[in-house]
Amino acid sequence: MRIAVTIFLTDRTITPVRLGRELEQRGFAGLYLPEHTHIPISRATPYPAGGPLPEEYGRTLDAFAALSAAAAVTERLGLGTAVTLVAQHDPIVLAKQIATLDHLSGGRFTLGVGFGWNVEEAADHGVEWARRRDVVRDRIALMRALWAPEPVGYAGDFASVQASHAYPKPLGGKVRTLIGGAAGPRTLAQIAAYGDGWMPIGGRGLGEALPRLRAAWQDAGRGPEGPAVVPSSVLPDAGKLARFRDLGIDEVIVRLPPAGVSEVLRTLDAYAQYL
Repeated sequence: MRIAVTIFLTDRTITPVRLGRELEQRGFAGLYLPEHTHIPISRATPYPAGGPLPEEYGRTLDAFAALSAAAAVTERLGLGTAVTLVAQHDPIVLAKQIATLDHLSGGRFTLGVGFGWNVEEAADHGVEWARRRDVVRDRIALMRALWAPEPVGYAGDFASVQASHAYPKPLGGKVRTLIGGAAGPRTLAQIAAYGDGWMPIGGRGLGEALPRLRAAWQDAGRGPEGPAVVPSSVLPDAGKLARFRDLGIDEVIVRLPPAGVSEVLRTLDAYAQYL
């Protein structure tokens, strides 16, 4: 089983350069970063985990800039987002950012896709909350048009682009795309429609959800191989990881504290037993 990590990198934590080097030296599989552009003070949306919203949400580094720094000092470490709030991005610009990072890292990038939970943050980006899932699907389709080997246009309900020269291209012409979210019927249908797999948070209830996901995948005619399933933000223990293996999961993203060098390295040393 491949063990990757996720962390809220901020202006007060370990740097992406130091973390990337430490992860690769220890044999971890990848680094996945979340994103929040800002957290409005006057927000009304409750924190999904309950209680006050942790400080790091409002201090998060730009994921693509941080991953680029980590890419520059590593050779094998996987790089990804957990997750990118696609509806909050200009899709033409995002397609360029993703393709550039994938190109410069030698094809090491994975796009984790999120629909968001903070209504106020999304509103400042002009996102119509009730339509955000449709917006995400539209923007993924537009980005894939720009990544196509030959110029091709795309006209959707929320975004469009003319047939264009757009380089660099992602290695192999595509980017692995894992869709986040709880295992409701809309999320499973969207994974089957345009994702390469699922990125659930924590992994609770996977035993019940996986048969439904695989059935949706087959119903969509996606082929016998099945979707990738990569649980994220996992607090690991031997029993939990063994259960994931029994479910056929071969990659897990474990959670690091949003902390300085000494605390992060202590946690990595504790997690090394699972490599």
